Amino acid sequence: MKTSIVIPNWKGRKLLEKNLPAVLATKPSEVIIVDDASPDDSNEFLKKNYPQVKIIKHQKNRGFAFGCNSGVKAAKGEIVVLLNLDVVPEKKALEKILPNFEDEKVFAVSFNEPQWSWAKILWQKGTVEHQPGPKAKKSHHSAWASGGSAAFRKSTWQELGGFDLIYHPFYWEDIDLSYRAWKRGYKVLWEPEAVVHHQHEAIIGKHYSEKYISFISERNRLLFIWKNIGNLKMFFEHKLYLGGRLLTSPGYWKPFMTAFTRLPKVLFRRFKECQEKKIGDREVFAQFG
Repeated sequence: MKTSIVIPNWKGRKLLEKNLPAVLATKPSEVIIVDDASPDDSNEFLKKNYPQVKIIKHQKNRGFAFGCNSGVKAAKGEIVVLLNLDVVPEKKALEKILPNFEDEKVFAVSFNEPQWSWAKILWQKGTVEHQPGPKAKKSHHSAWASGGSAAFRKSTWQELGGFDLIYHPFYWEDIDLSYRAWKRGYKVLWEPEAVVHHQHEAIIGKHYSEKYISFISERNRLLFIWKNIGNLKMFFEHKLYLGGRLLTSPGYWKPFMTAFTRLPKVLFRRFKECQEKKIGDREVFAQFG
């Protein structure tokens, strides 16, 4: 089974030098670095020291989701691994994750970051919450596969259309992609034996304020619900939730209105997902409640 590792890069020269040897040690079929118009000397470093690595260079910064989509599109492997710059895989991580894909219904498998576990989503009083599930000793279903440390079946990724750019610049795109996969009858797993270490050296918080991150997260939570929740009773509960939040939390108007401006695009996507689904929202959430 051919494997491609895709690493989005922006200002990552030092992290590439530090972590790329561990990535190559997992023995993938190819490694692709998607350079998102980095202002540093990342590309020169790669060409000099790792000529076997393929570089995709964007002429302007397009963001995380676009970079991942570019890398997956160019990948030759049947299985594509997405890794953040600051994620360091153990030598056998790739070897341990691949057997899960013998089941053709498996779309994606998250690596085991020791501080986390499989992911669960909950429907609570009209909105979506998410949190890690309890640690498991065997592979376990997961609500989503992390966009920074997971393997994906390329053919299914293409069928689903990859990460939705409506969530730009970050957050919820991996949850959205995995949720859509679940609703179309695919599986998303977490593999405890495929260990990676996320060192959190290229985190969003280094480039954006906590206030902005919170705003984007809340906006994208709304976009996720409006796009994906088709169950009428659940959506009615969401309307009640919205009314309460807007009445009691003046600061919530900003993410709401920003999400509302994207409503035409959301409705188009919502219609498509309703047409493609094979199982309902309640059935998906029931697996993690």
